[in-house]
Order: sequence, then structure tokens, then C-alpha cells
Amino acid sequence: MPATEASVWDKPTILNSVANALFLVALLAALYLGGRALVHSPVFPLRAIEVQGDLRHVERQQIVNALQGRVAGTFFTVEIDDIRAMFEAIPWVRRAEVRRMWPDRLEVRLEEHLALAHWGQLEGGRLVSVHGELFSGLSESELPLLAGPKGSEREVVRRYAQFREMFAPLALEPRQVQLSARRAWQLQLSNGLTVQLGRDSEKDPVRERLVRFVEVYPHTLARLSRRLEYVDLRYPNGFALRVPEIARSEQQKPIRRPNV
Repeated sequence: MPATEASVWDKPTILNSVANALFLVALLAALYLGGRALVHSPVFPLRAIEVQGDLRHVERQQIVNALQGRVAGTFFTVEIDDIRAMFEAIPWVRRAEVRRMWPDRLEVRLEEHLALAHWGQLEGGRLVSVHGELFSGLSESELPLLAGPKGSEREVVRRYAQFREMFAPLALEPRQVQLSARRAWQLQLSNGLTVQLGRDSEKDPVRERLVRFVEVYPHTLARLSRRLEYVDLRYPNGFALRVPEIARSEQQKPIRRPNV
């Protein structure tokens, strides 16, 4: 008698495996749809946003204004990145860390900028931090003024720290540091003296020029009774001075007509 082919339906093991697989798929689908409905359900509303951090410039009303009418979703669906961006758009906020805290609130930790100086112009409303980052804000403190081409903030901040350290032995400090578009440095010290440093070069770096100036200052310029206005250090073997009284007297001298 010829053998007959066995049908899949005649193999209970295979049928059980298929049934189990279909059941698992159905269960996963049900769990997914149920979980999705639960996540979007108003059963889990977002009730509070708790703000932490050592805040000296950020005020409560600024936070309220930044979030007013802009926070949407439940505890599960609210976009953490959007909340973070809202906080980081507030003046003086450098970084915001946001995380969910079960069952109904967000915890936000804010880090403020640490202002180092005004940037560009005193009335410009822009500050630069100790990290060389620009931000908008108003400061009641008397800060120095730094300026430079776009993208030079970190370099100017680094040089400011270097210049400040170098002038410390003279009980002076830079109140203004400016880097021109041609990469030339100019300082104004706390005694009103403007120091023209010029551009950096391998043969005569700006730092070396300042080292020489700081070394001779106590024995030369510090002993002058006249008020100094301007010193130019762009000379390899010395420097040029401008004294206000002398400059005015030179301007007041009559111009003599040459003999014909």
C-alpha cells in the first residue's frame, strides 16, 4: 500500500508552536496598545516642575514666563528636550538638566553662567563667562570689558587671565582687553594706561614684550610724577610713551614758517 504524505495538520507539535507564536504576538500587540493608551491617558498628568540650583540672577517670574502655556503632555509624554531648551533660553542659564520624578513631576537643575566681563560694548547687554561663552544678561557688578572678532571669545578670555596674572605684581589689572580684526592686542589698565601690544610673532611674542615691560616698570614709569596715557610695546628694544601734558604742549606750539 503506497505511503501518503503527512499534512501539517497531522503534526500537533507544529500546530502548538504556531498557536503559541500567534498568541505571543497578540499579547505583545495588546500590551503595546494598552501601554500606549495608558501613557497618553490623563491618569498620569504632569503636576509640578521643581527647579533647583544656586540661582543668583534667574528669577522665579522669568521661569514662569518661559514655561507659561508651552508645557504639553502627560508625565510620560512631555518632551524632556523641549523643556530643557525652554530653560536654557532664559538669560543667565548656562545648562539645564531635566529628569522625570515618579509619579507626577519633573526635576530641573539649573546652572547659571559665571560672568567674567562685558563683551564688545558696555551698553550692548552681552556678557562673556569664565568658560568663554557669550550670553545675554545685565550685571550689577563692575566687570572688565573684553572684545574681539567673532569666535575669539575663548582666546580673549584665556589671554585676559594671562595678562591679569602678569600685572598682579604691579598691583595693576587689565580693565579692557581688545583683539582687533588684524589680531593685534591692546589693553587698558586700572590706572588708565593704554598698552599697545600689537600682534603675536614667533620672534617677539606678546608675552615676552609684557615680561620686559613689567620688569622695568617699577624702576622707570612707576617713578614718574606725570600721569601716563599710552605706551607702545611694539618695539623690539624698548617702548614709546605718550604723556598727556607733553602731548598738549606739543600741540600748542606755533608752527614756524620756514625761511624762504
